[in-house]
Amino acid sequence: MLPEFKNTPFTDFSKPENRKAMEDALAKVKSELGKRYPVVIGSERITEGETFKSINPANYNQVVGEFTKGTKDMALKAIQVADDTFHDWKKVPAYERARYLLKAAEIMRQRKFELSAWMVYEVSKSWPEADGDVAEAIDFLEFYAREMMRLSEPQPVVPYPGEENELYYIPLGVCAVIPPWNFPCAILAGMTTAAVVSGNTVVLKPASTAPTIGYKFFECMEEAGLPAGVINFLPGPGGAIGDTIVDHPKTRLIAFTGSMEIGQRIHERAAKLNEGQIWIKRTILEMGGKDFIMVDETADLDKAADGIVTAAYGFQGQKCSACSRAIIHEDIYDVLLQKVVERAKKITVGKPDNPQNNMGAVIDKAAHAKILEYISIGKEEGELVLGGNAGPEGGYFIEPTIFSGIKDKDRLAQEEIFGPVLAVIKCKDFDDGVRIANGTMFGLTGALFSNNRSRLERGRRELMAGNLYLNRKCTGALVGVQPFGGFNMSGTDSKAGGRDYLLLFTQGKSVCERF
Repeated sequence: MLPEFKNTPFTDFSKPENRKAMEDALAKVKSELGKRYPVVIGSERITEGETFKSINPANYNQVVGEFTKGTKDMALKAIQVADDTFHDWKKVPAYERARYLLKAAEIMRQRKFELSAWMVYEVSKSWPEADGDVAEAIDFLEFYAREMMRLSEPQPVVPYPGEENELYYIPLGVCAVIPPWNFPCAILAGMTTAAVVSGNTVVLKPASTAPTIGYKFFECMEEAGLPAGVINFLPGPGGAIGDTIVDHPKTRLIAFTGSMEIGQRIHERAAKLNEGQIWIKRTILEMGGKDFIMVDETADLDKAADGIVTAAYGFQGQKCSACSRAIIHEDIYDVLLQKVVERAKKITVGKPDNPQNNMGAVIDKAAHAKILEYISIGKEEGELVLGGNAGPEGGYFIEPTIFSGIKDKDRLAQEEIFGPVLAVIKCKDFDDGVRIANGTMFGLTGALFSNNRSRLERGRRELMAGNLYLNRKCTGALVGVQPFGGFNMSGTDSKAGGRDYLLLFTQGKSVCERF
């Protein structure tokens, strides 16, 4: 009997043996930087053609990996192979499909330090952030395996005399999986294996800034014995590949995590009926956020300051759940702002292979320029109280930055920055704070710090966020514990890591036989 699901513990890097293991993994990965990786379609590995490079954001002269650049023709072939493979894969019993995930999860546990090290180099994650990413990926595999086993059992229906009635869930077909670069192991693994364990086949287009960790995940699935063609690995530009796999009439489902703009584009294109298409395509979209931590005058200010700083600057603020707005009651505004500034000043910025550095680089040159542009806007809209500059040379570093005096309709309070920039907003009272918190087009995560029971209860009802946290930070959802997904322009509220998620990758079929 399979043990109950439990979240993977995070690594304690204060222990010498864990620190040594991570140092060894970083050295191993460093020795493998710059290798060439193929497109994989079915059992074919394609290495000819144009290539592109994945670059270390903290050292932009360092190549992490070189990849065959996928083309439209490759995308068309991948969809055909995935469609052909689907006709066999959908017949594989659910328990058997689930065991591929369980085996891959164990392989990832054995390679946890190595997989973490790849993210330190490829996306500039700190040791704890990279470790958490791999832990979440393992959790997705373990959780979804068990969920598929549960969903494959007879589903409850109301008995009716003289008939046998049953309800079961069947797979959809070819799934296009388009993951983000910021959780290049966890989210990629979660969306891909949710599709696979549900009986679908996948065309996986990893983010062009983080394809190496995607390939390492693909290796784990191959090592677990997953048949060729169930996952097809197709790195390359979104224009050539993304539109092709989204538009294709044999694509049944698109699972996407990324920006609001790209998510809207996918949704619009998926809604159009293409020649030969016999279904309405399904989209699972996780998009942006403008997340808040709201603090009233009754709160524990030290805990609130800790939560704000951790949520604002973890992984350089490059999380869709990151705290980009601190909404603070006017009576405690100045005191709490000072506590936040004091804590943020202690953050060290630099190459994350050095564990003394809390913050690495932002993902690439374009993100670096965009964030600095928002900092310029912030200087016009509010008062710069910390940071505001680029960090060390040689990488795309930016200092932890805080603006006070931001108004709720300012651009810094409305637009997703996706970087280490915090807008601090003053509210008059609880009602005003709720109005400000809900006053964007997004609704992904939020937090409320208060010691007033009636306000906590009101927050539960009135604060519009798909994931709301009371008296804790607004990042760090755990698989199975806090199913993740947001409202409004934050996406379709798919609740990844929850008991509803696999239903999005299947369709229900009701069968009745009368005797």
